Amino acid sequence: MTLADEAAGIAVKKAAKPKHPGASGLPTPRFVSLASKKVNMRAGPGVRYPIAWVYKRQGTPFMVMAEHEYWRKVRDINGTEGWMHRSLLSGRRTAVLRAGITELRRAPEATAPIIMRAEAGVIGKLLVCQKSWCQMDLNDTKAWLPRTVIFGVLPNEQF
Repeated sequence: MTLADEAAGIAVKKAAKPKHPGASGLPTPRFVSLASKKVNMRAGPGVRYPIAWVYKRQGTPFMVMAEHEYWRKVRDINGTEGWMHRSLLSGRRTAVLRAGITELRRAPEATAPIIMRAEAGVIGKLLVCQKSWCQMDLNDTKAWLPRTVIFGVLPNEQF
């Protein structure tokens, strides 16, 4: 094996691992949601850091950007970043509608019948994301919408 072959083998092994695993071993970035009705966002990873924001809506989605021990550096829909303790976050997938009035459809097609409309700020359970569409559960109604109108899923993420 040449030095070039060895270098190529190392590159392949590294590419197979999750992207930027944090302290938890989970990849970053990824999405989580608030597990509590009241969660403090701090300026740094620990209780000694001041509270920057207080979030009061359970289920609100956040993007995990980094990890430090039991703390997660997160970003909200507005781009605000700070640190939250992992015990206040859930792996339950939710999404929030970005802006305006969104038409939610019966199927993942622009021509599918509209079954409801929802306004910016509405949060629902994220069920499935395929290509450019995601299915959400909003108050026990399952509907499809373009992934571009929600915050809570990575650009090419499918599940």
